[in-house]
Amino acid sequence: MPTFQFLPFSALLGTLGFLCVVFTGFWSHHWRGGFAWDGSAKMFNWHPVFMVTGMLVLYGAAVLVYRVPSSWVGQKLPWKLLHAALTLTAFVLVVLGLVAVFGFHNATGTPNMYSLHSWLGLTAVLFFSCQWLMGFAAFLLPWSPAWLRIIYKPIHVFFGSTILALAMAASISGINEKLFFSLTNKTVPYARLPPEAWFANFLGMLILVFGLLVLWALATPAWKRPESESLEARQPLLH
Repeated sequence: MPTFQFLPFSALLGTLGFLCVVFTGFWSHHWRGGFAWDGSAKMFNWHPVFMVTGMLVLYGAAVLVYRVPSSWVGQKLPWKLLHAALTLTAFVLVVLGLVAVFGFHNATGTPNMYSLHSWLGLTAVLFFSCQWLMGFAAFLLPWSPAWLRIIYKPIHVFFGSTILALAMAASISGINEKLFFSLTNKTVPYARLPPEAWFANFLGMLILVFGLLVLWALATPAWKRPESESLEARQPLLH
């Protein structure tokens, strides 16, 4: 597949990512009561917005930085810094998302870390944290040895895809869990598919499509940076 086709594909991907964030915010505002930072359910509503924006959309953009054809020529350092900045911004949003959910749980006496969704999400966050620290140490520190970059690069790439897959699973299971908790016999049961259920289910499918397309782009050989491990190892870190 010609590399120039990545640019219209990335525009499509950007649109899908934007819709994921907008739909998550609209769901939280329209059906879940809006936003606050006071320990109430409105504080919880920041959790899905921050997590989808950071752990899924920004992280998805970060892992595709080296698929941009213009990153294949010239100095590599600016692209490394962009990749690091995007993942760091995503990490800050993820931390805020965790503060929102734990703050809500603690204020309302809700147990923490009992659901599969929370296990998947925390696993993704822990992997993400280790991934950022190891990536910074291996690829950005000037004194990082070439052999470390060679050994760690395939591990870094593997966990990049793994973290995104975990983020997809956590997001979709979180949507489903929230619908089961919110749509009960006191409102309109989830099984009767009220408008909120339709909307949130569609959001889950949108997240799935976005994540799968990112993974597909990562696996497309024609969109990989055309350089060998040995060449990169011989180059100075700033090139």
